[in-house]
Amino acid sequence: MASDEALAILDTCKRVAAVLEEERIPFAIGGGIACWCYGAPETDHDVDVMLREEDARHAQDVLVAHGMRAHDPPEDWLLKAYDGDVLVDLIFRPEGLPITTAVIDRAPVRSVAGMRMRVLRLEDVFTTKLLSYNEHHLDYLGLLAVARAVREQLDWDEVAAVTEASAFAAAFLTLVERLGIVSRPLRRVG
Repeated sequence: MASDEALAILDTCKRVAAVLEEERIPFAIGGGIACWCYGAPETDHDVDVMLREEDARHAQDVLVAHGMRAHDPPEDWLLKAYDGDVLVDLIFRPEGLPITTAVIDRAPVRSVAGMRMRVLRLEDVFTTKLLSYNEHHLDYLGLLAVARAVREQLDWDEVAAVTEASAFAAAFLTLVERLGIVSRPLRRVG
């Protein structure tokens, strides 16, 4: 049974999707909700909406017109909106994967709590998460739980190739190998 917080996040996700679809703003759901759609544990954090940079401000404006509150963070890769207490991140330039029409178009349409919408590919979710790790932000615990839940659905070799320049991603990929989350050694570039 989903927690009240998880249900509120899913309700906000569906509300945001309906508004963006009505306004014809292309998007894909990312982050914890995307992982949940592929079988990972429910999210209790926020709604990550992946959209093109040129659409971000307009998306924030239309969400505000539908009763949400805008917030402009100091980071230059996202905008935010609040639906009551639920945070909506409007992400256009996550680490390692600027959101383009091609990224959105390759996101499959999946059911999110009964509503069909584009959901970021698992490989893209893992790539952006792994490339965001650094010496000040390095907590593999949540991503390990997701990796265990979705391991058969993920192209691990693609993730390894795309993140090969990151020592933090390499450490995570070594962990998934050594913990038996992947059943064979990953192909490494170089």
